Amino acid sequence: MKLERKKFISVKSTNDEAIKMIRRNKTKATLISSLTQSNGRGTRGKKWISKKGNIFASVYFAIDQNKINFDTYAILNPLIIKKVLEKYSKYKVYVKWPNDILIKEKKVCGILQEVISYKNKKYLIVGIGINTLFSIKEKNFKSICLKDCSKSIVKNDIILNKIKKEYENFLFNLKNQKINYFKSNFIN
Repeated sequence: MKLERKKFISVKSTNDEAIKMIRRNKTKATLISSLTQSNGRGTRGKKWISKKGNIFASVYFAIDQNKINFDTYAILNPLIIKKVLEKYSKYKVYVKWPNDILIKEKKVCGILQEVISYKNKKYLIVGIGINTLFSIKEKNFKSICLKDCSKSIVKNDIILNKIKKEYENFLFNLKNQKINYFKSNFIN
């Protein structure tokens, strides 16, 4: 299944943009990205600090609770992003459940998952914030950027294309109920 790709220069939040698009009947699976984001959101109402130059993206798609439940998505989404980031990091990449990805015990990525209903269907929105080029300097908050621990050059468009490809594979295999794909790619 191919994902649409929508690029923005500036948004309040890529998840908010995804909600708007779904409610405008643009319901085809889509990857949204923006160069800047002024009001990024984290879990439990926390603010996601969006430093220009990092990745701000959301993936959304229709879900069928009969095939896979939300709790399973909550496990698989961080593993999908971890798989992409592992290709760059020369250090071990960890998932801090339920929604953070760490390198050297510092946050490199946060994930915000939301479900909305529209026209009797449910849509999962997966917000992805990755500190690719800059870490966040906040008291009592340990973060790292991918550039500082990478074994290759970090380019946001290439990473976004890899995320897009991983989600296309994920959705294709989900649609075709290929459980072996999930076992071999995400279950160690």
